[in-house]
Amino acid sequence: MPELPEVETIKNDLSQKILDKTITAAEARTPRLVKSGAKKFKEVLTGNQFKKINRRGKLIYMELKSGDFLLIHLKMTGQLIYQQGEKIIGGGHGELAEEKLPGRHTHVILSFRDGSHLYFNDLRQFGYMRIVSQIELEKELKKFGIEPLTAGFTLQNFVKIFADKKTTVKALLLNQKLIAGIGNIYADESCFWAKIKPTRKIASLTESEIKCLYSSIKKVLKLAIKKRGTTFNNYRDADGQKGGFVKFLKVYARKGERCKRCRRGIIIKIKQGGRGTHFCPICQR
Repeated sequence: MPELPEVETIKNDLSQKILDKTITAAEARTPRLVKSGAKKFKEVLTGNQFKKINRRGKLIYMELKSGDFLLIHLKMTGQLIYQQGEKIIGGGHGELAEEKLPGRHTHVILSFRDGSHLYFNDLRQFGYMRIVSQIELEKELKKFGIEPLTAGFTLQNFVKIFADKKTTVKALLLNQKLIAGIGNIYADESCFWAKIKPTRKIASLTESEIKCLYSSIKKVLKLAIKKRGTTFNNYRDADGQKGGFVKFLKVYARKGERCKRCRRGIIIKIKQGGRGTHFCPICQR
């Protein structure tokens, strides 16, 4: 699933390409993935322009010239792919990157006056698009917790999140109502950097461990954004450059491999709350 660094990269890339371009057509090939209704979707977008692209957690919201907003959530296997001539810029789930556009997994197509297109692909069809008003947007954004890498993400506010929680460290990190944008990849990586086992109960953490986890989250996310996320290896940006945090992963997707830190542990993968969880059994406590 695309997480904060991947969605941030998509936001930044598309902001360079689709702002102020007139939308000439909005085709919902799979209407049920357009939550506001295909008819409204087409009516609002056709002839409109995107003025600004924002992100909240894993949610993308695009401000339109009309004052409406387009919400986009990629969920597990969603992609946004922009194509202008032979150039393609995309982000999200990586497995469909070589698919001809539009393809059998393309569910929405936005066409622009200059001949470029924005495709919404989704293999498992969990993602969605939705047209909302300013009031509806504000209600939606209130569902999210503290946003990492913002001024409000202070150690003091981070510590408050842990107060009286009876869950595990990873479950707390994945709770979007508490912290917005962290998913499976960066929860595992942050716990590794902090030397904390993700299965630990919140009550067992010391003040210094919470402080270390706080710092680790910021470091991991900043590096991941710099490297354009974990799921971008099949894409190239406007300058033809590839990006990928995958080379910097310490535990995620490294089951059975030797720990890069202690060199003694073998990375374990377990099921935790229905999700795969990776950690080193020796240097994470």
